[in-house]
Formats: sequence, C-alpha cells, structure tokens
Amino acid sequence: MNVFPQRCVTSIRVRYAETDAMAVAHHASYLPWFEVGRTDLIREMGYPYKEMENDGVLLPVIEVQANYVRSVRYDDVLELHSFPLEQTGSRLKIGYEMYRDKILVAKGHTIHAFTDKQGKPIRPPKKFLEKLYRLKK
Repeated sequence: MNVFPQRCVTSIRVRYAETDAMAVAHHASYLPWFEVGRTDLIREMGYPYKEMENDGVLLPVIEVQANYVRSVRYDDVLELHSFPLEQTGSRLKIGYEMYRDKILVAKGHTIHAFTDKQGKPIRPPKKFLEKLYRLKK
C-alpha cells in the first residue's frame, strides 16, 4: 500500500436539502461530499478532472464505503480531508475523513478505475502518476 501524506481540505456547510425531518444529514449526502473533496484533491494535484477527460481518461467510482461516526446537522460546518491511499494497476483508492470542530464524524473511501471513454480499463496516464507520486515527497 502506498502512503501519501498530503491531504486536501475542503470546507462544507450542511444544507437544509441534505437533511432529513430531524435536521440530521441524510446518509446519502456524504457521497456527493466525498465527490467534492475528491475533485478538489485532483485539482490540487495539478491534473483536474476536466483536463483528464479532455485527454480521454475517465475515473468512475467502482466501490464506495462510508462509516458514520457522529451525526451532523443542518448548518454544521464540516472539514473534509481527502487523500490518496493507494494506486495499483488501473485502480486508485481515495480516503476521506470528515470533522466537525476537530471531531471525526465520518470516514470512508472510494475506489476508481481508470478507463477510456468506452469504459475499457486503461493504465493511469503518466501525467497523473507523476503528479500523484510527487505527493509522496
């Protein structure tokens, strides 16, 4: 397993539409938040999704896992940490930790496959790998 010490930190405020009748964030709201963090992470790496897609590379989610540690509520401000966990072959695993007032409220990961526009698995672009492995330093 590769270890990448850098993290991307994204601030997220829980919107009313993301809560249930008790004003608690619905479990499904976490997946879009993970996507926001992942997009910010890849943008900060220097090879944003838009550029990757223009180069003919897609990065679909093939697995997602989330652990809900504490409830979050409407208008809470969350700090989402997104970070690469592992890159092997045509797969990339990204980890997430979410905090409210420095207290862990959720954690999880997504696994992605590098594919071409027809959905066929491909090797990660050299450009992506160079930027990813620069994070290990």
